[in-house]
Amino acid sequence: MSAAKRSSHVPILIGLAAGVVLGLIARATIGGTGTLDWFIASVAQPVGQLFLRLVFMAVVPLVPSALILGVAEIGDVGKVGRIGLRTLVFTVLFSGAAVLLGVVLTNVVKPGVGLPEASRAKLIASFSGSATVDRSIENAKRSKSAVQTLTELIPKNPLAEAVNAFEGGLIPLMVFSLALGAALSSMPDSESKPLKDLLRTLQAAMLKIIGFAMRLAPAGVAALVFSVTATAGIEVVGLLAKYMALVLGALTLHSVVVYGLALKFIARREPWPFLKASSSVLLTAFATSSSSATLPLTLRAAREDLKIPRAVGDFVLTIGATANQNGTALYEGVTVLFLAQFFGVPLSFGQQVMVVLWSVMAGVGTAGVPGGSLPLIVVVLVNIGVPGEAIGIILGVDRLLDMSRTVVNVGGDLAIAACVGAAEEKAPA
Repeated sequence: MSAAKRSSHVPILIGLAAGVVLGLIARATIGGTGTLDWFIASVAQPVGQLFLRLVFMAVVPLVPSALILGVAEIGDVGKVGRIGLRTLVFTVLFSGAAVLLGVVLTNVVKPGVGLPEASRAKLIASFSGSATVDRSIENAKRSKSAVQTLTELIPKNPLAEAVNAFEGGLIPLMVFSLALGAALSSMPDSESKPLKDLLRTLQAAMLKIIGFAMRLAPAGVAALVFSVTATAGIEVVGLLAKYMALVLGALTLHSVVVYGLALKFIARREPWPFLKASSSVLLTAFATSSSSATLPLTLRAAREDLKIPRAVGDFVLTIGATANQNGTALYEGVTVLFLAQFFGVPLSFGQQVMVVLWSVMAGVGTAGVPGGSLPLIVVVLVNIGVPGEAIGIILGVDRLLDMSRTVVNVGGDLAIAACVGAAEEKAPA
């Protein structure tokens, strides 16, 4: 990968730093004046919204296409037999453990708690209009019965849910996508290939649109962070630092404990030598922030360095580059809860359970490319009553976290491949 591509995050980090510094200066010099309020409302917010709307525009086409393809590939148990089933089981277990760990730690540490109420109220109003957010928060407080929640997950009209995606329709649309993906996996290739090819093209086109939007990211991030810091002051910087530390700590803990135990007791491998043999792959994953870009090196390391059977490694790692995103699932769970705390949206136990399930499900449909998880975080946010625009708060620090969670994603792919390979060795011929 070229140096230009590797350093593409630098302008975003510069935009973040510029937004923080200029926002704090503006707050200290003209804070509380009509001039600052006018500039935020008429300049900073519109620039940030232009960037965000370009990202949001791709959400509805991207999420179902990615999820359908992910399930269609990983769900083809009839074709790949035991390997497919074991891959599916380990993917769900690893992702579930990752999200549960992240949610528990977020509830303990509470990284989003501490913003003064006056600053929070101004932020809510500036992000999406106080009336809209007040209504969202009230909706989030109204708990539904388990039966009602489960029933409403099944859409009567998937197209209607797509139209109302940002009013709660995206989760039922995702359930429809799961069902369609499972149906495609059970069909002969000659029948399912045309639709799969169409969905791949649609997914690629939406990722291109997000790529266009990311060219505006430095200016968009600077404008969004300027609005936040000029409104709320230094407290926001402290909360973001706490959030970053929590995500990085949770990713490290998941890798050491979950992967370590799985390698030791399921794959019968020593974790440290396994890590050393995987080091070049993990460093590439960190540099590229892309499971897909790292895949060729991952396949080679699995065969030559880790001695994973080729039939197992090729299948598990190819599928895992898209469908096994447990580091991303952990990040999504933490981020959703952090932003809910940040905006003062209380989540019941039942709602947090749904966040866990949504994050695991979203991990299957996350594209293995830089920033691929952001649209899915928006999906979950709008369904718990947090403005989707709140994603702008964490965009400036997302690049480092993206690089870190990609390491966990790729490490999880290799760990699952080792576990499946060990199980296949014991299986009867």
